[in-house]
Order: sequence, then structure tokens, then C-alpha cells
Amino acid sequence: MAEVIGHFEQAVLVALVRLGSDAYGRAILNEVQTRLEREVSAGAVYATLERLEAKGCALSRLAPGTAIRGGRARRYFTPTAAGIRALNDAKSA
Repeated sequence: MAEVIGHFEQAVLVALVRLGSDAYGRAILNEVQTRLEREVSAGAVYATLERLEAKGCALSRLAPGTAIRGGRARRYFTPTAAGIRALNDAKSA
């Protein structure tokens, strides 16, 4: 059985699916705000991403830093098979 996820976690996972390989913090935040049609704090999104990783519903990787970001790395997220199952289970519930 897949991990049980809440409404906000569902919105973040859907954002990961929709963004594909471009799913990083700010893009995820913007996608979630668009989908929910309300302001969302960046902290809420980052905390949810960490929680989804802990549950095994998402994975992250660091990309090399770029000059435009002052050499800082960007963390990209992808949903796991367990995350997709959790979304499907939530949809059918």
C-alpha cells in the first residue's frame, strides 16, 4: 500500500509531475500557487518536499551551480513510483 498523503502534499506531487525535469524549489512554489489559486509560503513547500522525501514519495538531486546563481547549486525533485501510487490512491479515494 502506498503512503497516505495530505491535500497539500498532493498539490506538491502534482507540481513535480507537471514540471518534470524542471522541478526545483521556486518553480514548484509557483506551480502550487497556480494550482491552489492562493499564496503559499516557500517554507511550506520546502517542508513538504522534505516530508515527501522522508516518506519515499520524492527524490532530490543537486545540480551544479551556475554563474547566474553565484555558483550555488539548485536542488531538483522528482516523484518516485511510491509517490505516483500515493497520488493515484488519493485520486481514487
